[in-house]
Amino acid sequence: MTKDFRAIGRDLSNWGRWGADDEIGTLNLITPARVAAGAALARTGRVFDLGYTLSSKGPQIGLGGRVNPVHLMSMTGQSVYPDGAGFADDFIVMPLQCATQWDGLAHVFYDGFCYNAVPASSITPQGADRLAIDRIARGVIGPAVLADVARFHGVDCLAPDHGISPGELDATLDRQGVTLAPGSILLVRTGWTRRFTEGSAAEFMSGEPGLTLECCEWLGEHDVAALAADNWAVERYPTGDPGAIMPVHYVLIRDMGMTLGEMFDLEALAADCAADGVYEFLLAAPALKVANGVGTPLNPLAVK
Repeated sequence: MTKDFRAIGRDLSNWGRWGADDEIGTLNLITPARVAAGAALARTGRVFDLGYTLSSKGPQIGLGGRVNPVHLMSMTGQSVYPDGAGFADDFIVMPLQCATQWDGLAHVFYDGFCYNAVPASSITPQGADRLAIDRIARGVIGPAVLADVARFHGVDCLAPDHGISPGELDATLDRQGVTLAPGSILLVRTGWTRRFTEGSAAEFMSGEPGLTLECCEWLGEHDVAALAADNWAVERYPTGDPGAIMPVHYVLIRDMGMTLGEMFDLEALAADCAADGVYEFLLAAPALKVANGVGTPLNPLAVK
């Protein structure tokens, strides 16, 4: 019988691993030595932009109250000063997790607690008192590996009900000839971005292929520092388990303290990796310093 997410979470818990006051979880694995190792992977200087454009035509369709960004101009080309010069200025209204993003450790809780025994009650209308996204302001930067699961299966995009197993991750990395060292950032390509860029936001949000609950143990065994994918929730959705809406989120964020990235556009990077056979690179994906925030938009950069 498959264990439920609570049992798996207890087995994989990192609570107290980096001290009772820890607020960054597995990002502790990105040591200065690992950052330097990541910098050494930037050999050619080729840069890949992995972020979605912040736009009113983004992927959101209103689920969970999330909408696409609203961009407004406060000063335009008609805002001219007496000396004939002028300035343009603007602002944006948006959920922090409506496009390419990091989920912070205060984003998920169950049974009254977030990561490292932080009470869920500490998250108020004013935001997160602990585990806030600005705690990772030094940046998520270090060595990263792409696991192109879609290409491993010879498809542009995995089927919407495809659940990625630990064995598939092993087989994908083995075929790519790359080793996932402890303290690395893992990017997983399902090809699901194409459902948005070549389809529609409604199609993109209708469900998705992604990691299964069994992958949590695999990620822990490899001491993965952070995980990101090209779908909107990292894990397969629906999960098929009526008792757990998003169990991978529950275990990785709440129990293991792992920062999750969603809606990374991996298409150009994946094509380049397939062309040159190099699937490891430097990833620079700093969070915005949003006080008391539980997530952050970002524009990740992969450098080869």
